[in-house]
Amino acid sequence: MEFALFCTIVDILLLLLALCSPCKFIQSPMDFRPLSFLQSTNTSSLDFGRIKFNSPAAVLRPQSPKEISLLLSFLSASSYSKVTVAARGAGHSINGQAQALDGIVIETDSLPSNISIHKGTEFSPSYADVSGGALWIELLEEGLKFGLAPRSWTDYLYLSIGGTLSNGGISGQTFKYGPQISNVLQLDVVTGKGDQVTCSPTENSELFYAVLGGLGQFGIITRARILLQDAPHKVKWVRAFYDDFNTFIEDQELLVAMPNVVDYVEGFMLLNEQSLHSSSLAFPSHLEFNREFYSKSSYNVYFCIEFAIHDYQAKSTNVKQVVSEISMKMSYLPSHFYSVEVSYFDFLNRVRGEEVHLRSRGLWEVPHPWLNMFVPKSGIKDFKDLLLDNISPSDFEGLVLMYPILRDKWGTNSSAVLPDAGEAGEEVVYTVGVLRSANPATCSAQCLNDILLCHRRVAQAASSPRIGAKQYLPHHLSQSHWQHHFGRRWDQFMARKAQFDPRHILGQGIILPGIKAPRP
Repeated sequence: MEFALFCTIVDILLLLLALCSPCKFIQSPMDFRPLSFLQSTNTSSLDFGRIKFNSPAAVLRPQSPKEISLLLSFLSASSYSKVTVAARGAGHSINGQAQALDGIVIETDSLPSNISIHKGTEFSPSYADVSGGALWIELLEEGLKFGLAPRSWTDYLYLSIGGTLSNGGISGQTFKYGPQISNVLQLDVVTGKGDQVTCSPTENSELFYAVLGGLGQFGIITRARILLQDAPHKVKWVRAFYDDFNTFIEDQELLVAMPNVVDYVEGFMLLNEQSLHSSSLAFPSHLEFNREFYSKSSYNVYFCIEFAIHDYQAKSTNVKQVVSEISMKMSYLPSHFYSVEVSYFDFLNRVRGEEVHLRSRGLWEVPHPWLNMFVPKSGIKDFKDLLLDNISPSDFEGLVLMYPILRDKWGTNSSAVLPDAGEAGEEVVYTVGVLRSANPATCSAQCLNDILLCHRRVAQAASSPRIGAKQYLPHHLSQSHWQHHFGRRWDQFMARKAQFDPRHILGQGIILPGIKAPRP
């Protein structure tokens, strides 16, 4: 056993020499038993954003958490290695967060899914134990076999468990149940030091909260215990349209104030015919919205609220009547209220249809210069004006999401960052997603760069005290910007980094003291 360990250490030492050498002489897969490294894979320098393409020197496709632990333990113990490591799940990051230039990418989708469903009792909740590399769609499919499902989701389900838990995980259920990171009971984590640790709110809690929303900076999630609830049979899916921003906002806040009856709320801005069409692809009912977007030399912007109510097929509940009662309290445009009944699975997997459509047109694997922000309620109107001052509705391709979440559903211990509540203690925060596509056929490299610069200007202006927004899935280019992002929690972030990844092996995205900033 000692000889085998010695051989493994020698093998990894050779790998480090190869990685640290100025001569890139790794030309083929490397078999450092029990670890097998690849020079690269088709996905290791690629993500959904398709903006950055940083190639690693090696790729590890682990078959067990032990392999991840072995690698990180040795890198952490090495006194001369400056090799960095990034974990890659489904590769849905936007700005290269799962890439490691000349470092090592760990592709966690190679870990066995190992989804285990545990039905709760009168005294204990239902939950699922699932690999960090598994996808949320896999957990949904397995859970429904038992009539169970997670409470909180993302809009797109083909994302890894570990990936969304490292960021937050938000969708229209967040106002009711909090983000996905608020629905985790336990984690298995390999820290930056290579320690394999089981953690929860009561066991190794500092690591538990550090990793949740921690941007991959403290450890790699290899298993998560996710809270489950009874899954409904059907969903009543509703859309209502608006031509006034204030009314749009007021009705959204009306809906999130009814968590006992409403299960999902999202909203979006309609900038042009393309954004109307894009937002309507998933909705399985014809929308007769024929308003003019351009008139008298000016653009008209419209808004849509989407909400849903779960139908458990209980005799005591008439979902159609519930929707009718809610609609009477809303102030949408007359004759522009639409509802449809779909299966729970189809509702949660609604974005898949959009993906299939875009892939058929060659528009899925294109650059996605997205901007995601959390905006305080007090600043949401100013943010809307700021956004419209900086983008052109006529050539905007994509969707702008805008919907409320509630601060008290997030907790205060995780690494995720929300805007400050302010003196008024604002409970409502708005999620805004500027989800743009840059079709190479119509948007050149200069066009893409202009969009990125535009989003940077918007993000910087929105982060000022006047609006007080924070980036979600953040991307900053200097340490001072990262310090501003974390605010008074910067010292906590640095203390956690020193405790769990003191050699700064994990997560290259955050610029820390002594770490060179990347080029824009």
